Amino acid sequence: ADFDAKKKKKVAKIYQALNSDPIDVAALRRMAIGEGGLLTDEIRCKVWPKLLSVNTDDLPPLPGKELREDSKDYQQVLLDVRRSLRRFPPGMPDDQREGLQEDLIDIILYVLKRNPQLHYYQGYHDIVVTFLLVVEVRLATALVEKLSTHHLRDFMDPTMDNTKHILNYLMHIIDQVNPEVHDFMKSAEVGTIFALSWLITWFGHVLSDFRHVVRLYDFFLACHPLMPIYFAAVIVLHRKQEVLDCECDMASVHHLLSQIPQDLPYESLISQAGDLFVQFPPSKLAKEAVQAERTAASTFKDFELASVQQRPDTVLRQRLRGRLRGEERLRGEERLRGEERTKSTLTKPWTNRFVKLAVMGLTAALGVAALAVVKSALEQAPKFELQIFP
Repeated sequence: ADFDAKKKKKVAKIYQALNSDPIDVAALRRMAIGEGGLLTDEIRCKVWPKLLSVNTDDLPPLPGKELREDSKDYQQVLLDVRRSLRRFPPGMPDDQREGLQEDLIDIILYVLKRNPQLHYYQGYHDIVVTFLLVVEVRLATALVEKLSTHHLRDFMDPTMDNTKHILNYLMHIIDQVNPEVHDFMKSAEVGTIFALSWLITWFGHVLSDFRHVVRLYDFFLACHPLMPIYFAAVIVLHRKQEVLDCECDMASVHHLLSQIPQDLPYESLISQAGDLFVQFPPSKLAKEAVQAERTAASTFKDFELASVQQRPDTVLRQRLRGRLRGEERLRGEERLRGEERTKSTLTKPWTNRFVKLAVMGLTAALGVAALAVVKSALEQAPKFELQIFP
């Protein structure tokens, strides 16, 4: 009964934000980030366009089959879409699923045709199919195009250089939070390739429950383009004991980490990822590295300026402040007892964390600083062939 009451209250708040004039995008972001996300696909159809600043009154036409004739990507897209059977709900009639697969091909080719600077990558179809399963074809096309030119742009470069740079952040974050796990992974020479399919499909390829996929999409759409790498880091940190108990060699650690658990505590991990972004923004992680070419992270400012009231940093900072206040009280009690502060967060000891936050002044803004994804020698992907997309 309590759950139903909370759900009804949240639904009412979402519709209140949608019906306000102007639409309260900041509130919609709070709802998307907060517990349970946007709750239903019906609501997602209304809110996702607002989070991406897509005008639903000016949608593109239905993509046509003629795009297949002169597309250099058609054969690869066709192969990938044919292999996407498990991304569709069990029990969906064959004719309905086949129709959606045809739509999936056309949407991808349409976006690539209109944006020749974008290059198709294996796994892109996993993101597109998620939108297609939630919203109708024309809206899915508009959402995917906006996403591809902003959040996903680095993955759609001619080379994987920027994608590798983004993956390197994984080890930086882990090092900030748990140096023991970081050093163990470094010793094992596992690299970060195990997280590649997580990152470039927004976990759509590796999670079997569609409810978990769309919950993460709510979160990622409301946040900065680099949030998926923070979420990848908290998954590794959540499994820290498994990692440390593993044989310290590349094959063993890679095998462990590449098998993502399906029963993760998603709400807790989402909260932790948001906290870590505020504490360790990319600009801090990259302070000793050389800036690479412009990436989606650095172009996000332009996107945000075009989006009214879209400030997810406020949401995350408020969340973190509430947690910090509770932790400060705990610290005071333990100081009186002369005990060490007990572990209540993923992060390093309180004093270190507090100094970092004091220096930052809790002003780290999601998407308002021109963050650069940078080259780093800290971690390179291991040089061996892996089947990333089984």
